[in-house]
Amino acid sequence: MNSTAAATSTVQPSHAARDAVRLIRDEHSRLAAVIHGMLHLTRQMAKTKVAPDLKVLRAMLFYISEYPERLHHPKEDQFLFARLRDRTHDFDGALDKLEAQHAQGEALVHKLEHMLIRLEFAGEQAYVPFMEMVEQYAEFYFGHMRVEEETIIPGAEQQLDQADWAAIGNAFAANTDPLEKKDLKGDFERLFTLIVNIAPAPIGLGDPVS
Repeated sequence: MNSTAAATSTVQPSHAARDAVRLIRDEHSRLAAVIHGMLHLTRQMAKTKVAPDLKVLRAMLFYISEYPERLHHPKEDQFLFARLRDRTHDFDGALDKLEAQHAQGEALVHKLEHMLIRLEFAGEQAYVPFMEMVEQYAEFYFGHMRVEEETIIPGAEQQLDQADWAAIGNAFAANTDPLEKKDLKGDFERLFTLIVNIAPAPIGLGDPVS
């Protein structure tokens, strides 16, 4: 094997890397699907001047509040980000920003939850502020995930070894909270299924928005 081929082979993702990255991207896809669903419902609300079923919005907000904070972000911080920091300082600035955004995202969701309560009691006058907040959150979170997928994951694929990726993959594949011995991932999968079933078409399987 010539030197060029050897150099190329050293940066090909291992099976452990591919499996771990797939798990991370799958979680991103589910979160993105729920956020897109919220965008669809609020944009429809702006057009029709009729609030959607608030049960759907509550379920979506609960999902994006609980899932990232209890399952996804801690594993990114403790496993993916920490191991990349151990290997190189080239991404420290981006990682610092992403970790700060994990806390910022939680605060934004709490604000959305408060505004949803206001929407329930104030009616039409709360439509626009709530819609604008959903748009702001979506832009924030999609930008956050974009940096992770376009900068951090490719950087990690270059820098981390098979043992690193095995540890990351095991963390993201784990179904239990070690503090509570509870099947959190299964809970969130059931919640995601509930959202799909109650959300109106075209974002879910429920009755279409009239």
